[in-house]
Amino acid sequence: MTRTFRQVDVFSSEPLLGNPVAVVHDADGLTEDQMAAFARWTNLSETTFLLSPTDPAADYRLRIFTPGGELPFAGHPTLGSAHAWIEAGGSAGDEVIQECAIGLVTIRRGAGGLSFRAPERIRAGAVDESVVAEAAAALGVARADVIDAEWCDNGPGWLGIQLADAASVLALRPDQAALPTKIGVVGAYADGECAIEVRAFCRPEQGVFEDPVTGSLNAALGQWLAGTKLPDEYVASQGTALGRRGRVSVRRIGDEVWVGGATNTTIVGEVGL
Repeated sequence: MTRTFRQVDVFSSEPLLGNPVAVVHDADGLTEDQMAAFARWTNLSETTFLLSPTDPAADYRLRIFTPGGELPFAGHPTLGSAHAWIEAGGSAGDEVIQECAIGLVTIRRGAGGLSFRAPERIRAGAVDESVVAEAAAALGVARADVIDAEWCDNGPGWLGIQLADAASVLALRPDQAALPTKIGVVGAYADGECAIEVRAFCRPEQGVFEDPVTGSLNAALGQWLAGTKLPDEYVASQGTALGRRGRVSVRRIGDEVWVGGATNTTIVGEVGL
């Protein structure tokens, strides 16, 4: 069967400098094996499938796959898939409700593009010292170089690590096989357009080493840092080490954190699945 396919670049207003997501429309009827096989074939950090919702409050249901398996939630696929769904004739309203394995996720349109309300972390708070030490060793830094650490898991399993500055983040050359879990690293800029530099490292079995620009991680980092160590509203840079120029806007409004950025379709076509 032939289905409409879009590839959407997320978190950059400049062509080919964000994080692409492959989006398959009208995916009802596909098996999990077919979805997983197509995700392995695209070899992007995520591939998504738009399906009919099972919750009457949702506009559509989304399944999200890395080359290594399915995720309950991910941020750049959420924005890219919402963009694809709207562009294909979905809701013209200002708010879209996505159903995924973690629950319902609200997406809004605004002047700066689409943004999603960060889901609650399923694991937050302090990290055991042994895990921090293991993470530091895998990243190739001394334990004393880790300023702070916190669980930032809203589905994908992120562990957040804070280093002294953005330069320290950009200098990292991790040992992927030694990573205890998926690790998101953040360091501040002294001045300029962006408040922080972010990098996201994955375990070997997930089929991706470094994710170029990561909505789920930036959402959890915002829940951790916005309004305390960082302003309530800021822009994060990500992808610099990979030749990308991702820009992620993070805004805390009361107890909510919203994460957004630009989305642009780069490929439209059909796929036989």
